Amino acid sequence: LEQMNVFHVVREYVLRMINDVSGMKVLLFDHETMAIVSMVLSQSEILSRNVFLTELLENSTQERLAHLKALVFVRPVAANIKALKAELHDPHYSEYHLFFSNILKTSFIEDIALADQHEMVRQVQEFFADFYAVSPTLFSLNLPTLAPHSIRDVAMADVDRIIEGITSCCLSLKKRPSIRFQKNSAVVEHVAKGVLSRMDRERELFHQARKSESPPLLLILDRRDDPVTPLLCQWTYQAMVHELFGITNNRVAMASVPGVKSRDLQEIVLAVHQDEFFATNWHTNFGDLCMRVKELVDGYQAKHKSHENIQTIADMQRFVEHYPEYRRMAGNVSKHVTVVSEISRIIEEESLMEVSAVEQQLACAENHSDAVKKVFEVLMHPRVTLDHKVRVVALFALHYESQGRIDLESMIDRLKLLGVDPPRLRVINDLLEYAGASKRGADLFSSKNIFVSFTKTFHRELLGASNIYTEHKPLLDNILEQISKNRLKETLYPYLDSHSRDRPQDVIIFFVGGTTFEEALCVDQFNKNNPNMRVVLGGTTIHNCKSFLGALKSGLGVFDVPH
Repeated sequence: LEQMNVFHVVREYVLRMINDVSGMKVLLFDHETMAIVSMVLSQSEILSRNVFLTELLENSTQERLAHLKALVFVRPVAANIKALKAELHDPHYSEYHLFFSNILKTSFIEDIALADQHEMVRQVQEFFADFYAVSPTLFSLNLPTLAPHSIRDVAMADVDRIIEGITSCCLSLKKRPSIRFQKNSAVVEHVAKGVLSRMDRERELFHQARKSESPPLLLILDRRDDPVTPLLCQWTYQAMVHELFGITNNRVAMASVPGVKSRDLQEIVLAVHQDEFFATNWHTNFGDLCMRVKELVDGYQAKHKSHENIQTIADMQRFVEHYPEYRRMAGNVSKHVTVVSEISRIIEEESLMEVSAVEQQLACAENHSDAVKKVFEVLMHPRVTLDHKVRVVALFALHYESQGRIDLESMIDRLKLLGVDPPRLRVINDLLEYAGASKRGADLFSSKNIFVSFTKTFHRELLGASNIYTEHKPLLDNILEQISKNRLKETLYPYLDSHSRDRPQDVIIFFVGGTTFEEALCVDQFNKNNPNMRVVLGGTTIHNCKSFLGALKSGLGVFDVPH
């Protein structure tokens, strides 16, 4: 996936930026670019390349450091241009190399030229890294938003950020794709038209795109069509950590976890480029993960015993040579043992296996009376948390929206008796308002095509792949299958521009309203099973259940972006 690897392209941009300027350097960022770089390069890797200081442009030192060259990597927005002009007016470094994460307006270039009265700017470049590369096939824009149903309710600055992020991804991958969009979403159509307009306006930049036998495809979707995936318990390592603790820019806050006393474990990093164990096991299911962690501990203990047997000068020398690696291994073992132990404790204490089995039945099976019985069992379970009870009722509300109104009212009454406050109860109605059957374009629950549903289930069981905790497949799984067969319906996902009828080889899929790690796993499995196709997944954010319901609670119809 070399040509469709978002992690690789961002990392290469940053390395080129640092390596092409010789001598001692300082790196100046804005808040977003600092996080974007941290996702692909560790602090130690940066400092090992003659970088002596990293800080925010807006907080740049008042001390003159004429022995350092400044590499400025920021987003091309008015606030950063203003800070840059102030820095150039009163320079603190010997020279300035300016790199912007997206297309730079002509007016901004003119502003910079006028501000550079001391003639210290050596170069101005556009490096298209205006997104957060989570893995080789997954990126996010860190916008915790849901797409409102009406375009009138959209904050245009946020739509612009989405268009800029998608455009940057296409340019970084050197793709000029055909565009398809989800027809039943006005916001998605607006974003798609914005991307097309940007590509037409920057025709020269996109003309440099790599030519391929079949044109690449950009498919823009709305989270609304599959509200079920973000609501489910997860059972693979990365997805479970995000569900239970939350992952922000590859970092996990563990300070509030019982028993975590070591300062090194207050915040941990789970990144594929820094952690070999995580890179190997991020998609591993929990049962196998526990075995892999035991193997990791056994390997460490074997190494520890060999270090205990130091008898000669040669043994001592060997120990000193391998000590950094030994310490790194000890830290890694401690990190994964702590995380997996805490996951295991939560599964036991909150009865997550029982909850997950009911969630999967609500998502995949068609049995109203049994569903009612199972939901009430969860509601009566003393160990299941109120949050889990609310989301099980929310899943029931989505699946049995038309025939389960009376049962739903009884479930909401039960939640009230259990002490669920009104704002948390309102989220169930908010969910139906946001993504009820009338708002969705796709038939999520397949009740209309019982034969297809039965055939798929029978086929999975025949192959021995049936697992009650992972039976659910995101809607994206079906969309990818249709794309691979060149059968994705134009009535549901029309083209925006002229297009080839050939099946695309390279596909970028973007969810307005956020994607999930379950969908990222779906994409990775698809790429593995379809070596002639390459798919990259992006979203305004990466949701877990808490962030998804939180976005609903914070208000439908608005993009709520913290500054």
